[in-house]
Amino acid sequence: MIRILTGFQKPTSGSATVCGIDPVKDPLHVRGRIGYVSDRPSMYEWMTVSQIGWFTASFYPDGFLDAYTQLIDRYEISMQQKVKHLSKGQRAKVALSLSLAHDPELLILDEPTSGLDPMVRREFLESMVERAASGRTVFLSSHQISEVERVADTIAILHRGKLRCCQPINDLKASMSQITIGLDDPLCQLPALPEPAETLIENTQGRHRQIVARNFNPAMIAELENVSGVLSVSHRAMSLEEIFIAFTHGEGLHGEVSGGKEQGLSDEAEHSAETPLIESGEAS
Repeated sequence: MIRILTGFQKPTSGSATVCGIDPVKDPLHVRGRIGYVSDRPSMYEWMTVSQIGWFTASFYPDGFLDAYTQLIDRYEISMQQKVKHLSKGQRAKVALSLSLAHDPELLILDEPTSGLDPMVRREFLESMVERAASGRTVFLSSHQISEVERVADTIAILHRGKLRCCQPINDLKASMSQITIGLDDPLCQLPALPEPAETLIENTQGRHRQIVARNFNPAMIAELENVSGVLSVSHRAMSLEEIFIAFTHGEGLHGEVSGGKEQGLSDEAEHSAETPLIESGEAS
């Protein structure tokens, strides 16, 4: 997905726009309005922190170098230190400074905190929250569910190249439930949950049937309790990690995502591991 949004790869189906621009038709325009940080920032090892700032500034309007210098000073990194001598955390901060110095409308982060120590990770996430608070959009790809929950406004879950869900994180959590049904017979047949409820996972453990469902209305509990063979019914909210597992390993996902039909992505996404993506700030 990130390669599609940055104009480096065409989607196998569907389309995407970034800041209202088609990255396939006008990739250079898109790249001028976004910032990008990967989990392994690529920089010239022989350059100093100052030199790489001067080098990158040549591709952007006036003001880039001043903004970059201010960011580096904030992170307390020596401008004379060579890139090859930077720690992983320092490299991440330099890469972030290079990506923010032109004040992009959209900042794309691909596993940016991978391998960072807890303190640096915290600083990095705080920078993202500040960025979103300034009215810019942050698009973060991460397998760290706790990070996603801490900074996200909107979450999307990708699995095997398909967009399984995309909606505000609070709405997503409110829509998901785990229902536990006590049965007098483990082989008891239960009716399908009435719409709009959607069963994602259904497992039987002894005399208990556990169902993970989307859009389950607690008012349905009374209906289930009246089913022959049902002894008890209870339900609870789910953590974001549990929701992620349900969407990536559920058996009931055959075509619908929030806001429309399930959508195919690039070949790269098709072969990648499941990835939660988050967005915070204003949509671009």
